[in-house]
Amino acid sequence: MDTPLSTIAVVGLGTMGAGIAEVLVRAGREVIGIDISEAAARRAVASLEAATARSVARERITEEQRRGILARFRTFSDLQAAADADLVIEVVPESYEVKQQVFRALDGIVRPDAILATGTNALSVTRLAADSARPERVLGLHFFNPAPAMKLVEVVSSVLTSPQAVAAVTDLAHALGKEPVAVGDRPGFVADGLLFGYLNQAAAMYESKYASREDIDAAMRLGCGLPMGPLALLDLIGIDTARTVLEAMYAESGDRLHAPAPVLKHLAEAGLTGRKSGRGFYTYEAPDSGVVVRDALTPLEAAATGESREVRSVGVAGSGTMASGIAEVFAKAGYEVVLAARSLEKAETAKARIAKSLARSVDKGRMTPEARDETLARIAPAGSLDAFAEVDLAVEAVAEDLEVKRQLFGTLDKVCKPGAVLATTTSSLPVVACARATSRPQDVIGMHFFNPAPAMKLVEIVRTVLTADDVHATVREVTTRIRKHPVDCGDRAGFIVNALLFPYLNNAIKMVQEHYASLDDIDAAMKLGGGYPMGPFELLDVVGLDVSLAIEQVLHREFRDPGLAPAPLLEHLVAAGCLGRKTGRGFREHARR
Repeated sequence: MDTPLSTIAVVGLGTMGAGIAEVLVRAGREVIGIDISEAAARRAVASLEAATARSVARERITEEQRRGILARFRTFSDLQAAADADLVIEVVPESYEVKQQVFRALDGIVRPDAILATGTNALSVTRLAADSARPERVLGLHFFNPAPAMKLVEVVSSVLTSPQAVAAVTDLAHALGKEPVAVGDRPGFVADGLLFGYLNQAAAMYESKYASREDIDAAMRLGCGLPMGPLALLDLIGIDTARTVLEAMYAESGDRLHAPAPVLKHLAEAGLTGRKSGRGFYTYEAPDSGVVVRDALTPLEAAATGESREVRSVGVAGSGTMASGIAEVFAKAGYEVVLAARSLEKAETAKARIAKSLARSVDKGRMTPEARDETLARIAPAGSLDAFAEVDLAVEAVAEDLEVKRQLFGTLDKVCKPGAVLATTTSSLPVVACARATSRPQDVIGMHFFNPAPAMKLVEIVRTVLTADDVHATVREVTTRIRKHPVDCGDRAGFIVNALLFPYLNNAIKMVQEHYASLDDIDAAMKLGGGYPMGPFELLDVVGLDVSLAIEQVLHREFRDPGLAPAPLLEHLVAAGCLGRKTGRGFREHARR
């Protein structure tokens, strides 16, 4: 369009509609808010009044500017009010029937050059456009909740959309201070297309009783740096909304990963739709409250899991980054640590790495020189596992190779004293296979630290069907003492974090492989729309494409789901030696270290 979009109608003044209206009026646009519910219109006005009052109190705007913002927002109950709008954004419920009624009515009201935008995140923009008298003027404009805070806006074109309409709303998004990403028309688009598959898998994981809701959410927050856990996020989005999005995604993809978990249907049909109803996966203080209250599923603060064994000394097997990080964590917490490698020289090198790490902590004021010296003094390097003869807890952090680990556990069985707890830090291999390499499988457990171990708070505690109660209790207690957050899960591929993270990464690769979106747009969408600390391709290059492929292959073998098959593009890059940052090239080019 040749003229800027200065007068904009927002149809539907729920949470999202009111948020979009606020963004527009703050940016100087005249906004016509339309909702058949006068109560919804009043709430939208009240929300804007409260938000602008807070801005004045924080000295972000003046009282005069506030009056101007409020004056630019007018509400109506009739679509006729949109007659002079340059752009109409509908944010009505996710239903073809409801949205089509709105678009058909607008055809007889708006000017011929007005742009019509749908705020859908699940329904086909093409189908909505095809029912319009001017399909070339229909597109998707998908804001993220809360609209005033979230930077991402997905601009969705159908095959019928005119480039001029796309250019006009893209310019508008920039003027609003948003980051527009151009995407094609498919359910979920980029951000929700990746996000909802992950949320669905988390719901299915909870439904299978593999892990508690609290542990699933804590694992993804602490293990991946996400702002919210998946089940809490489902409650925020609305379980009914999530189910609608997934139904649309499954109808198009046929991928079982998008088939809504039955628990979503059961909760939605019971009216337990999340925060808006006061109860979903969690129970809330009141409808529309974010304050979680105790219910029948809330674990006790100090749930007893059995009597624990005494642990005063810890053996760490390995000489790599993870082994030295784990040894540092235990030593900082006051444990005597034996750090054993294949040679004394390798063990000394690992201890030197710890010394450098502790020196950085001193430089940053996080640790005193005295504490550093005391920590280092607790670490005894050794060139043989024989040094583990008296340790109370042995933790292996060697190569992710089952045969290597089995051999090591066979040695630990011979060397370690009766009653010692034997732990593996594997991220993808069966813990029970390590246990069966010993004559005391009841003493073996998984203790999956995350990299870098000194910084990451999460430890996944993986109990096999043979693990003794007191071993589980011991490791939970030790994990708390080293100031980490323990989460419990069973012995299956990926545990919690990798089982949810890597299918999401794999689906991002498939989007690029299918030429649906670019690396940069997908990374931007997940950081700006999902609050992820890194985009999927940034993360893949950091983790290593070979490591990622190995984990995805393990998940595919374990669950036999076609949707978990590694993307061919990932396999091709690994075969070509493009493994990410460590080789200088992965999905992107990197400076060689």
